[in-house]
Amino acid sequence: MAHVQNFIAGRACPAITGETSPNISPADGEVLGSAPRSGRADAEAAIAAAGAAFPGWADTPAPSRGDLLLKLARVLERRAEEVSRALALEEGKVIAEARGEVQKALRYVIFAAGDGRRMNGITAPSELAGTFAFTMWRPHGVVGLITPWNFPVCIPLWKLAPALVAGNTVVLKPAPETPWTAALIGELVEEAGFPAGVVNIVHGDAEPAITIIEHPDVHAISFTGSTDVGRAIEASCGRLHKPVQCELGGKNPIIVLSDADVDMAALACAQGAFGSTGQRCTATSRAIVDRSVADAFVERILTHARGMVPGHPLHESTTMGPSVSERQMEKVLSFHAIAREGGATIPAGGARATGGGLERGFFPLPTVYDHVRADARVACEEIFGPVLSVIRVGDADEALHAANAIPFGLTASVYTRDLGRAFRFIERLDTGMTQVNAPTMGGEGHLPFGGIKATGVGPREMGPDAWKFYAESKTVYVNHGGGARTSKFY
Repeated sequence: MAHVQNFIAGRACPAITGETSPNISPADGEVLGSAPRSGRADAEAAIAAAGAAFPGWADTPAPSRGDLLLKLARVLERRAEEVSRALALEEGKVIAEARGEVQKALRYVIFAAGDGRRMNGITAPSELAGTFAFTMWRPHGVVGLITPWNFPVCIPLWKLAPALVAGNTVVLKPAPETPWTAALIGELVEEAGFPAGVVNIVHGDAEPAITIIEHPDVHAISFTGSTDVGRAIEASCGRLHKPVQCELGGKNPIIVLSDADVDMAALACAQGAFGSTGQRCTATSRAIVDRSVADAFVERILTHARGMVPGHPLHESTTMGPSVSERQMEKVLSFHAIAREGGATIPAGGARATGGGLERGFFPLPTVYDHVRADARVACEEIFGPVLSVIRVGDADEALHAANAIPFGLTASVYTRDLGRAFRFIERLDTGMTQVNAPTMGGEGHLPFGGIKATGVGPREMGPDAWKFYAESKTVYVNHGGGARTSKFY
């Protein structure tokens, strides 16, 4: 049992109300432990602790802040299997995928540690004689990080790392579905030697999150989650003049053109649609397929779907875990009727998995919708489950139109042997990331991650400039010539 607590000012503490919520395994309904049901007062205590720690942390040289991040990476590496198992148990991700998530987080923290020596400004000639002009970077102060349950190791760490290296102190509000992994992140931070109050973690649901967003002593917000919640956060931060970064929904297509390697495309599509139970923003939720190869493609996808092995995430033979909660599973299952009403067929899945004890968990079957209209609800709304909509098109122009005709724009993949066609899609797809002959999911820590349109607002996460969201640029003019300024400024 993991009875976790808040992590405030360098120590574990219960919610001020004393209330807790159970942490339920989505695979079998077992109680894994509990977490504080925090409220406004808990968030305010964490913000106060972060504010008290900020002056000392901001005065710490940036390379030294980076060195502590490198220590954090080493601690994570040593405890990787422990973190992976906790992730698999409470989120439902199969153990191989959980290990992959931890390794991805590790690689990014190592990369971000180097930002402590790369936060460069510019120097420029001044119009004024005897004047030196340059820019420098200053941290915001206390920043609020609000993270989701689907990547509960990666996403907190790829927000924490750039925020910390830039000199901010942090209040992290993790998703209530995954408190154990968040508590382990607090342990890693403490073991790495970060000063008390630099990182604070408050568990709970909406009340602590709203407090963090609206508190005058929190100076920037980074959020990953649903589009509806993100829009509300954007509006609040706009009203309060706070920098905001939101990574929101996705409805990512794999585009299979007439000259594609159909076997390769189908395998990538299955990995993207059914891997992680479809619970990632980069999941492949639409297959936009040229009619000349559609039957062959669907046949292969059905084979992959029927070959998935739902089961307990710690079993090495399992290839697909459960939805994170009963509520999420029910949302996924509700779309099957919507698909049929919209004229689609369901040649695979379309129900809850049963047998072998699966009924004790929250397992939707891997599902394929075929003959889906490009404007159907199931083709436009994020389902966040192991569901693929197959949209059949007549040519590349129709495929491009269908790919772009939705509100989201995170990632897309195009399969073709024609380099010219590939670059046409690269240039015209309305996405923040594009893959050619590769799956939609994934991203490397040293490259930017994010999307456009309803998928997000604010600067990209990860990559060489991720820390810039967490800092302000200041321009400085130094009159070293000793004379009075005579040039006229406009």
